Amino acid sequence: MYNVLVFGMTENPGGVESFLMNYYRRIDLDRFHFDFLCNSYDPVAFEDEIHAMGGRTVHFTSRRQNPIRFRKELEAFFVKHAKEYQAIWVNVNSLANIDYLKMAKKYGIPRRIIHSHNAQNMDTKLRGILHEANRDAVGRYATDFWACSEYAAKWFYAGRGGKGELRHPAVVIRNAIDFEKFRGGIRRREDFREKAGGGADWKDQYIITCAGRLHFQKNQKFAIDVMEELVPEMPDARLVLIGQGEDEQMLRAYAEEKGVGNEVYFAGVVTDIPGWLGASDFFIFPSVFEGLGIAGLEAQASGLPTLASADVIPKDIAVTDRLRFFPLEKGPAEWANEIIQMRNSMDPRPLAEDDSVFDVLFKAFTEKGYDSASEVRRLETLLIGTEAAG
Repeated sequence: MYNVLVFGMTENPGGVESFLMNYYRRIDLDRFHFDFLCNSYDPVAFEDEIHAMGGRTVHFTSRRQNPIRFRKELEAFFVKHAKEYQAIWVNVNSLANIDYLKMAKKYGIPRRIIHSHNAQNMDTKLRGILHEANRDAVGRYATDFWACSEYAAKWFYAGRGGKGELRHPAVVIRNAIDFEKFRGGIRRREDFREKAGGGADWKDQYIITCAGRLHFQKNQKFAIDVMEELVPEMPDARLVLIGQGEDEQMLRAYAEEKGVGNEVYFAGVVTDIPGWLGASDFFIFPSVFEGLGIAGLEAQASGLPTLASADVIPKDIAVTDRLRFFPLEKGPAEWANEIIQMRNSMDPRPLAEDDSVFDVLFKAFTEKGYDSASEVRRLETLLIGTEAAG
C-alpha cells in the first residue's frame, strides 16, 4: 500500500476540496491510501465521505489561531507518524505556509509534493510577503512541483512576482471532473428548480449562477452590478450566488443598495453542485484572478453558456464553444448585453434525454484531459514518481 498524506481540505467545499475528492473517489484504493491533514478542529468538507472510503482526517490547530500550538501539534504528529507515509501532497493557494513540507523533510517522508492552485495573492499583505520569501525556499523542501495551470506554475515557481522562467520543472495536473455527475444534474433539473429556491418561484425564471467563495477574488460584487444593468432588459433574470465567505454581508447589503435584492439569491455552501448547475440557465465567471477555474469546467459539463473574465481565467478551461471570454474592463453594462446576446444566439442547453449531445461533450472533455476517469491513472503514476516531470 502506498500511503499519501494530503493537505488541502478545509471546511468549505470549494475548488481545491472538490478537485481532491474528484481524484480520491476514483483512485485505486487497493494500491493507495490517503489521510488528510486539517488545520482546524471543525469538520472539513466531505469528511464523512473520506471516512467511509477508509481515509483519516487528522485535525490540529491552525497556525493563524495559535502559531505555537500549531507547531507543537504538527510536530508531534510527524514524530509519531511520518514513517507511515511514502508521500505528502500539499495543495495550497499560496506559499505563505510551507511548514508541512519542512516537517515532512525533517522526519523522512521521501516524496514531497507542492501543488499550486492559484495565480495571485488572495489574502493579506503579510501572506503575500511570506509567499515571496518561501518561493525562494520551497526548492529546499519539495521534491515535486505541480500546478493546476501554467498561470499557477508561474505564481509559485518563477522569479519574484511570478516573473521570468520557472525555477523548478512543474507538472500541470488537470482539474479533471466526474463528467457523468453533471449529466445527472441536468436530469434532475425541473425537480431541483422546484425545491431549491427557498420558496422562490424559479419555474419560469432565467437562472444565472456564480459559484465560489464570497471573496474579492471571485468578484461577486461585479456580478451584482451586472444584474443591476440586466434586470430592466431581462426581468426574468435571477442571480444565484453559491458559496460562503467574508464578503457575504457586504454583498447582501450591496444587492439591496443596487435595487436587485429580490433578484439575487444566496445559496450558501452546497454539496450538490451538479444539481445546482443542472437547474441553471447561464454561468457567470467574473473572477479578478484564477489559477484555473474548475467552476468554469463544471458549468460547461452541464451544457451552460458561460461568460468568463478574459486575460484572467486561463484559456485552458475553454472546452466547448459555449464558453466566451469577455474583458472586465468593458464594465457591467457590456457584460449584461453580452449575456443577452448569448441567450439569444446560442441553442438552449442540451436536454437530459439527448445522449448524443452529451456524448459530444464527453469526447471534448476527454480530449482536453479533463475527464477524471482518464486522468486519475496519470495522477497515480505521478504520486509514486513513475512519470517524468515536464
